[in-house]
Amino acid sequence: MNVQNMYTAIDVHVAGETFRIIKDIPFMRYSSLAEVQEKLSYSFMKEIKVLLQEPRGFAGMSGCIIVPPTDLQADVAVLFINQEGIVPLHYGGIVASLTVLLESGQLKQKETNQYTIETVLGLFSVTAIVENHTVVSVTLISAPCHFVQKQAAYTLIQADYLYAVFQKPEQCGEIDVTNLPILKEWMRTIYDTYFKTSEVQRIVLMDDSHISERRIKTITFRNDEYIVRSPGFGSTMACYMSALSSIDKDYTLSFINESIFHSSLVIQKVEKIKSGDVFAIQSRGFITGMQTFLLEETDPFPEGFLLK
Repeated sequence: MNVQNMYTAIDVHVAGETFRIIKDIPFMRYSSLAEVQEKLSYSFMKEIKVLLQEPRGFAGMSGCIIVPPTDLQADVAVLFINQEGIVPLHYGGIVASLTVLLESGQLKQKETNQYTIETVLGLFSVTAIVENHTVVSVTLISAPCHFVQKQAAYTLIQADYLYAVFQKPEQCGEIDVTNLPILKEWMRTIYDTYFKTSEVQRIVLMDDSHISERRIKTITFRNDEYIVRSPGFGSTMACYMSALSSIDKDYTLSFINESIFHSSLVIQKVEKIKSGDVFAIQSRGFITGMQTFLLEETDPFPEGFLLK
């Protein structure tokens, strides 16, 4: 076997989404995380396709690249990737990366349980609770999320993406996997009606009929009609702002967002600043496996592919 490349990765599930944690990147000199991102954006695209696409990955898989931090306040630095390349931020990726680092012993547990993660968008404060060498809870403090616009049919909220949040109409039925064909058809109609030429990146359908019990249920669609497998950190923040904007702008109690696949996130508003609302979101990561991938010259799928 003529091995051209070898990669080791750890897979983690966070609230229904799969993340592939990668630490094997080419050696390079850098003075900032933005510099690492720039270099990898044109030198690591082959690896992204190899590791995230079929047959080694799938359309919904995201990745995290862990590197030493450049900021003296940070414990670790993380870059985030998806099928299209490097993305500025993925909150679930922060949870996944910290889970791997703590459970593998690469990052030593602190008595305070407080950690600082460096990203290209800045530093994020994270609390990770470890019991019997297992990370049982991760709570992160978000970047500011702000209200953009309210239309008759939907609300626009800017979080990690630009979200359009819709109240669930009766004709959609329940947000449940048994109802997926109707929900997908609803999404296609909504996209064709409102967003063909829009900058909206995520469409969220929200059932807030149980908001008095401090819980909602949502389904989030990407523009390519792919269904996000988790409730979505950004989706949850957007729904919090949308659901409560007409009730109580000073509301600070926590509530639960459940996905169509029954995974959930807990969210609570912790601060309101000039640039928007800041949230604490609680989740947990589960390590599901560790793989070593060998790429050699006879590989029939050297660049991967995506199933449509």
